[in-house]
Amino acid sequence: MTEHFDAIVIGMGPGGEVAASQLLRAGKRVAVVERELIGGECGYWACIPSKTLLRPPEAKGEVDRAAGVDGAELDWPATRDYRDYMIRHLDDSNQVKGYEKAGATVLKGVARVTGPGRVDVDDQTYSAEHIVVATGSDASIPPIPGLDQVPVWTNREATTLTEIPQRAVMIGGSAVGVELGLFLRRFGARVTILEIADRLLAREEPRPGELTEQYLRDEGIDVRTNTNAVRVHRDGNDTVVELDGGGEVRCDVIIVGTGRTPRAGDLGLETVGIELGERGQVVVDDHCRAGDGVWALGDVTGVMPFTHVAMYMGRVIADNIAGKERVARYDGIPRVVFADPEVAAVGLTTQQAEQRGLSPVTAEVDLSHAIARPWTYENNPRGHLGVLADRDRRILLGAWAVGPQASEWIHTAALAVREQIPVERLLDQVAQFPTYNEGWLNGIQRLKF
Repeated sequence: MTEHFDAIVIGMGPGGEVAASQLLRAGKRVAVVERELIGGECGYWACIPSKTLLRPPEAKGEVDRAAGVDGAELDWPATRDYRDYMIRHLDDSNQVKGYEKAGATVLKGVARVTGPGRVDVDDQTYSAEHIVVATGSDASIPPIPGLDQVPVWTNREATTLTEIPQRAVMIGGSAVGVELGLFLRRFGARVTILEIADRLLAREEPRPGELTEQYLRDEGIDVRTNTNAVRVHRDGNDTVVELDGGGEVRCDVIIVGTGRTPRAGDLGLETVGIELGERGQVVVDDHCRAGDGVWALGDVTGVMPFTHVAMYMGRVIADNIAGKERVARYDGIPRVVFADPEVAAVGLTTQQAEQRGLSPVTAEVDLSHAIARPWTYENNPRGHLGVLADRDRRILLGAWAVGPQASEWIHTAALAVREQIPVERLLDQVAQFPTYNEGWLNGIQRLKF
């Protein structure tokens, strides 16, 4: 007899975990399927290890820049050991036991949808009222001739490395290239970042990318924008990256950070009438529903490739399955690059606002000239922010910040964007003194409607 569940969750990254946990708390009978490790890409090969690896050199930088203290030294073996602890030594046995104790049936294997309400896991068939697809994405490998003949790392190899390479070329100047490039440089590698666009972090406003490039160059990173790798080959012990327009870069390893591809092509969704989108993604409606009895969340949907969005979608799906109708909305969701200083943004860029026919007004603040906190935090303080408002409705459309711990204080702007709080009300808020958060008031005061 086929074992039946209220819900089967395919993929147990953070989004799948949230959906499964919330459904279990609602009293549902749940099976979870994971082909690798419960915790997913984020827990073992992306968010958790990368931020763990970035923290020691960030702390050293804080010591170097703070008045009256010095002497911090980096210890790669100790950093590596703590990274291994944080990624559970690539062992999810405690997570398996935890879900089984919570009442879930844990299935380790490859899942495939074989018809309405039916899922096969390694030749065993299960049925459910609801199927939740949370399979995530894979790193995209750019089609560069010769790339398959040389040492190439994705985020997986880069975040689980055991030894620091002497020379690394990062292909792509987005979050992956910036974060991993900075980490490797601070642990002694010679790093080159190649970005095909005219600036780093090209999806954000120009200024965050310009500031980030300046800070990376100050670290000794060779940043090359408007530059594309056209061919790769081996020359003795060197990997040679040939560049458009001539020139080359020699390295020991190439690290690709050129986007992600949804893991959806082999799930069998066509058996339940679900066709994938043009980018191979599972298309969902505003309830995160992909089809009758089928839901999807996170990277596999192509909505927004962030762990916190996957977790949010997991909450939306669980509520809908439990009978609490809920609509997902994606305005006011922060985006962070954990560089040093951090880069954070939310909402629209000026270009996006203009493309929507809006009338944006903007303001930028050099925080070292506007508020006290940067000076109490470090010598030669760093910090900028920008705000973008709708001239007609007098609400914030977007914001960005480059500064220490910007990932924490972006949420003030995120709440304002998401809830469309009028500028007049924002001007009446009172921020703790001295904090970086005070900068938002300063920026909003500079807006000229």
